[in-house]
Amino acid sequence: MAQNVASNNLSHLPDFDIDVVPSQSQVISSSHSKCFDDDGRPKRTGNVLTATSHIITAVIGSGVLSLAWAIGQLGWVAGPIVMIIFSLVTLYTSSILAECYRAGDPNTGKRNYTYMDAVHSILGGVSVTVCGIFQYLNLLGIVIGYTIAASISMVAINRSNCFHHSMHKDPCHMSSNQYMIIFGVIQIFLSQIPDFDQIWWLSTVAAIMSFTYSIIGLALGIAKVAATRTFKGSLTGISIGPNVSETQKIWRTFQALGDIAFAYSYAVVLIEIQDTVKSPPSEAKTMKKATRISIAVTTIFYMLCGCMGYAAFGDDAPGNLLTGFGFYEPYWLVDIANLAIVVHLVGAYQVFAQPIFAFVEKGAAKKWPNIVNKEHSISTPCLAPYKLNLFRLVWRTVFVILTTVVSMLLPFFNDVVGLIGALGFWPLTVYFPVEMYISQNKIPKWNRRWISLKIFSGACLIVSVVAALGSVAGVLTDLKKYKPFQSNY
Repeated sequence: MAQNVASNNLSHLPDFDIDVVPSQSQVISSSHSKCFDDDGRPKRTGNVLTATSHIITAVIGSGVLSLAWAIGQLGWVAGPIVMIIFSLVTLYTSSILAECYRAGDPNTGKRNYTYMDAVHSILGGVSVTVCGIFQYLNLLGIVIGYTIAASISMVAINRSNCFHHSMHKDPCHMSSNQYMIIFGVIQIFLSQIPDFDQIWWLSTVAAIMSFTYSIIGLALGIAKVAATRTFKGSLTGISIGPNVSETQKIWRTFQALGDIAFAYSYAVVLIEIQDTVKSPPSEAKTMKKATRISIAVTTIFYMLCGCMGYAAFGDDAPGNLLTGFGFYEPYWLVDIANLAIVVHLVGAYQVFAQPIFAFVEKGAAKKWPNIVNKEHSISTPCLAPYKLNLFRLVWRTVFVILTTVVSMLLPFFNDVVGLIGALGFWPLTVYFPVEMYISQNKIPKWNRRWISLKIFSGACLIVSVVAALGSVAGVLTDLKKYKPFQSNY
């Protein structure tokens, strides 16, 4: 009322250029807007550069190790073409997924902080359950794959040293079981650290390690090609002969698609990365630009690693470039690369396992809150008291043991990578982004655009199915030669 009266009394006065002192509430509001975003969270500061670095860090990982083998199955013509196609599919689906960060208006709509939040707010219903199943199965497959990869790298370090000291006279056969157990024990301890995946330096270490072993693998491939002065391989890929039947050639070709798909799988973390980006310009615009740059950089890097590995080994390209022992010397450099893989995967295991832990513990807390939430404080010298949660201790330990046992039963890195890539490619990289884009933009059924998107999604489904079949065929073939808990590398 006083403000209205004051304004009425001042309305008849002539206009003067006077400095109006802002009220305290205006100052607080202005200060608040500078420190916080429209959702009340601290101001986001990410830009194209930071988003690009996050994407590259998320994409480049252990998947790069199987690319030489994948190109070896497809050949010099189809291999690079298939990799470019996967990069274009990933680029397109990532661009339409970026538009799903905000529900409704692209500038002021409600933010979705995670991939699952976007599915829930845009599609809802049974789509959330189906997405959750695929997402958690994908995470489970990844931690099993990482256990296998880490143990194989530990074996490779010992075998590399053995080869060097025996002057390659000893075959140096070793079992990976003890190394899987060692890796499992480490994960049991790390899994008891609350929010281990949120430790700030973890992603930095992972990025350094993944680039270390990827660059070493590339450098060794280039060095081998330079030493032999020949580009091995053929236009159509691995030759049919005494070692590879016509049927195996088909299955391996399908499995190669899964390996390449795995190398490009990062859709589930794209929205989380986008949630670090500031606006204006709109988060979607920034993310699309970052996606274009990062996919271009990643594809060039993948092409170099895969093609140089295939050029170095031809039909003999190993399923894991750094553990298949195409490279023996310098043995210390091979050791460094494999050690980098182990360090990377020790932390990466927890990054992918923590969401599974959280999901189960959240569900269990609703049913048995008195048991799940009960904690015992344990004092530790020179450190803050540790809060021991018995449910967390038992459940997480059992989870790690189970994933370790499965890894020991199926220690086939290449096959598992192909299967994970196949299972995650269509539903998480293609189907849900396409469906959310259709719903978000209200594209009518049987519209030309709607039909095009459905055909695109259906084609990618076929690719996922044949890649999964190829990977399963690979597992079955390897099981014929493998004796659980007994076979050696």
